[in-house]
Amino acid sequence: MNSHLGLHRFTCIAVTLVIATAVPPCGAQSQAGQTVPAAPAAAASSASPAFDVAVIRPNPGDTTGHSHIWSAASDGYIKAQNVTAMDLIRYAFNIPETRISGGPDWMRATKWDMEAKSDSAIDDQLRALDSAKAREQKQHMLQALLADRFGLKVHQETRQLPIYALVVAKGGPRFQPSKINGTTVSNGSNQITVKGSDHTLALLAEQLSWSLGRIVVDKTGLDGRYELSLKWTPDDAPGGTGTAPADTGPSIFTAIQEQLGLKLESQKGPVQILVIDRIETPSEN
Repeated sequence: MNSHLGLHRFTCIAVTLVIATAVPPCGAQSQAGQTVPAAPAAAASSASPAFDVAVIRPNPGDTTGHSHIWSAASDGYIKAQNVTAMDLIRYAFNIPETRISGGPDWMRATKWDMEAKSDSAIDDQLRALDSAKAREQKQHMLQALLADRFGLKVHQETRQLPIYALVVAKGGPRFQPSKINGTTVSNGSNQITVKGSDHTLALLAEQLSWSLGRIVVDKTGLDGRYELSLKWTPDDAPGGTGTAPADTGPSIFTAIQEQLGLKLESQKGPVQILVIDRIETPSEN
């Protein structure tokens, strides 16, 4: 079974908490400090795919500073290079670092390389699912691996934290209804595009949450199907000190108002937080 991985074999165990893989809207959550019970071990082992072998090693010293996680929804393989335990937790629970609390300093500083592979039968199971369900299964598999190898235990709390409310700006919205069937969402290179879906503004708020590192709640009252495109210049863009001219595009806050006729208002609201109860340096391969 893929002996090149170094081959630490483990049994899938239930992580203390399984969170929905989408960024959830603010709302009623479990009580603060309450640990969500794990699923019964027998149910987890019979119903949930698991990585069969895995190796985790300290990164030898990547001078580029780049971190990478490679994972396709269609197979039970994942590889990570020059990543922290925090990076793996963020990926496994599909949650930004701003909504993760606790844990030792090394969790955010020490870099690791990881490679994990499941049995070929798991590949067949994942290919039989649609891509969203398969990605969710892969995330649950990584949660179980973190629980096994890092001793990770977590719980969720709801705290009153700063949020942004997405509202309609003076002058009204500057986008058109969409006739597209299905949903297209793109978020990258300081640009967000959302087309289709009966809840387009809610999807936009979700994507803005990732880009801003703070929960964004849709309070526009526009629950329809629209075509939205947003492009901005990040605050830390180069200032033109080299040979290339400075980028003078709008900030994300200005772009939202100028391009979409919306705006972000700072408020406070309930935010679901993932709290690290325990984590240890990974067990030997």
